[in-house]
Amino acid sequence: MSFTLLESVAAARAHCAERRGAGVTLGFVPTMGALHEGHLALVRRAAAECDEVVVSVFVNPLQFNDPGDLERYPRDLQGDAAQVRAAGATMLFTGTLAGFFPDELGPDGALPPEAHVAPGPCALGLEGTHRPGHFEGVATIVDRLFDVVTPARAYFGAKDYQQCLVVQELARRRGAPDVVVCPTVREGDGLALSSRNQLLSAEERERAPALASGLFAARELFRSGVREPGQLVAPIEAAVEAAGFELEYAAVRDPGQWTAEEPQAPLERAVALVAARAGAVRLIDNLDLGEG
Repeated sequence: MSFTLLESVAAARAHCAERRGAGVTLGFVPTMGALHEGHLALVRRAAAECDEVVVSVFVNPLQFNDPGDLERYPRDLQGDAAQVRAAGATMLFTGTLAGFFPDELGPDGALPPEAHVAPGPCALGLEGTHRPGHFEGVATIVDRLFDVVTPARAYFGAKDYQQCLVVQELARRRGAPDVVVCPTVREGDGLALSSRNQLLSAEERERAPALASGLFAARELFRSGVREPGQLVAPIEAAVEAAGFELEYAAVRDPGQWTAEEPQAPLERAVALVAARAGAVRLIDNLDLGEG
């Protein structure tokens, strides 16, 4: 099947409309580029379940509260296109903020507040606290991406746990698409794949699996019958501290009911979440303690 690379949002919208009009079921994988095996797993899953797969690459300025983080984010459009084509995608597109929001940006080039999409209650706490405005930026661009592609299914990685909840709620409000959350892909030493990993120094990369180690230790405690949130969080905090990283949060939540604050009662279901800084690089990870 042929592969198309488009660098215009309008062209991507027209392409997707033409394919849907031909009766094609579109799967969609939205990304910020610098793709790795985790993204490619999403593309392959989409290719197995849909007629054609569309991938977007857009480093969305709306979801960065740190301008330096936006500037450092790795970019490689041609490399990304080659990878997704090999994985089964049929189209990749990119664009600009003005392309996604034509005639909507202010004189300063910014999107006015009234054009932003509220991310809902799943944005409260944890990432929402440590990255103010992040989930509003995510919801705003994903809402527009869904308008452009109008896919039957959209695929997201479980590593961004809270983001997946926000996107699922957005899709429920819209009535579509089906949001498919795929398992986190890890390196052999447990480190969750992330585009940011390539920004780690060799020494930081060696210590980075500490986040996963703490999560796996919490899962062992849960399997042994421990249900108190504080006890489940303790090995995560200890692992991050031993690695010498700056802990932003280590927490557990009930995966069936998101709460901004840590649950006080023992948990019969639990997902553990962690965020830490390795130098200038921010790492996040999570693990459902009842799975595996």
